[in-house]
This record gives sequence, structure tokens and C-alpha cells, in this order.
Amino acid sequence: MNLNPAIWRFLITLWLGLQSYSVTAATAFPAGAEKNLPAIALIIDDLGNQSDLGMRAIMLPGPVACAFLPYGPFTNALARQAHGYHKEVMLHLPMQAVDHENRRVEKGTLTLEMTEQQFMEATVREIAAVPYVTGLNNHKGSLLTRHPGTMAWLMQAINRHGNLFFVDSRTTKETVARQLAVEYGVPNSSRNVFLDNDPDPEAVRAQFRKLVAIAKRDGTALGIGHPFPGTLNVLEEELENLHRQGVQLLPVSRLIAQQHEQQHKPRIAWQESLSR
Repeated sequence: MNLNPAIWRFLITLWLGLQSYSVTAATAFPAGAEKNLPAIALIIDDLGNQSDLGMRAIMLPGPVACAFLPYGPFTNALARQAHGYHKEVMLHLPMQAVDHENRRVEKGTLTLEMTEQQFMEATVREIAAVPYVTGLNNHKGSLLTRHPGTMAWLMQAINRHGNLFFVDSRTTKETVARQLAVEYGVPNSSRNVFLDNDPDPEAVRAQFRKLVAIAKRDGTALGIGHPFPGTLNVLEEELENLHRQGVQLLPVSRLIAQQHEQQHKPRIAWQESLSR
């Protein structure tokens, strides 16, 4: 099988990391994840602006990924805490939205007005702003992620850093971000469910159960939530009972590797005959 060198580096790094994965996370991530068991991964976005809710997100059961805004006042300290608790640390990279002119714009937002050099330099700075970063996803970006040129620059910057994965948050149906990640050999996935567009706890619970149902149907599913009190309350309850539903919680990097393996699984003869 011929794989892009970036994919090989990512898979080797992932394998080495799993060898040293702490027993601390073992209750929600059993040693030797079960390949045939449906799997979900979770990302908590927008971390770095609040200390207390950020720590609650970090303390969620199991390998929930923590995605930090690059210039949040608590980003550095909380990212180090997350790493200490064996959580995957991600950069939540701000990108230009369709209604960019009418919304508060975070420091470090990537825009269409940037030159290639400005875009690449800003991306490199923001990756460096988050300690122990293992991957990134887009914050907003409903305008920027639909442009192949800027997404190509992003994937080039990721490849220059090495050993990072990308998750398309899918803030627009017109996104081409994941397509460009594939073209540039960047390990990638995309969001299936936003947990808390409606922050009401019962709505969050319904979205979490939708995520679990997708995993049972398709084998894997990725959800994104935010450090809202209601979201954290629901996840604290639901994650403790997840394995009883026949579903496992995986780190995002492990879910990506599993999806990649499934997509490149050799087809056996009877499957080939059915496709003719």
C-alpha cells in the first residue's frame, strides 16, 4: 500500500503515543480499543477564555480532545493542564466567517485579504501558541473554508509543522477543507454532530444520542461541543455510561487512524464482484 509520507509519520507517532498512554484514561478508553465496537470522538471547542469551565472540560471522563483558541488568556495554562491529564490538545484556529463584518473577530483570525506569506506566518504563529498541540480544527470559517486556495495554504502549513491532524468543523456545507487535507496528505476527519447549537441540556442530550446512533450505523462519528455548563453536565453523565451502550470513546487521532484504515481496507473477491 502506497501512503503519503505525512500519513506514515502520523500513524507512527500515534502508535508510539498509544504505547505510553496513561492508565488514567483507561476507564473510558479500555486498553486495546475494540476494533469492531462503534466509536465516537469528542472535541470541546473555544477553550482558553474561561478558567473554571475550561478545567471542567479537561476533567471530562476519557480522551475528550480540548481545542484552544490561540490567544485566550488561559490557553497556555489550560493546554498544559490538558496535556497533563492525557487529553489531546488542539488548536481551534479562527477563520473568516461569511458574516465577518458584523461579528466580533477574534485576534489571529485568518482572512481572504491575507497574502500567502501573511497567511502562512499567522498559521505557524498560532500553532506555536498552543503547547503540546496535536491537531487543529476551524473556529468559524464559513467563508474561508470554501476557498481551495486558502485551504491549500493551510494544509501546506500543517505539513511543514509535521505530525498534526485536521478536523473540518463543517461550519458551511460548501467547505472544501477536508478535500484539500486529503489532497495534501494531512490526516483528517470532519464533524458529524454539533452537540450544543441549542444549549438546552435536553437538546444537548438528544444530539449526543444522535452522535451515538451515527457511530452505531457507520462505525465512527465525531462530535463537537463547547464549555457551556449544560453541555458539560450532560457529558459528565453520558460518558460514564457510554461503554454500556456498546460504544467506545476514542482520542480524535485514534478515530482518524481507524477511519483511514477502514477507507483503505482491501476489498475481498465477493465485494469486487458485487461492484461490477
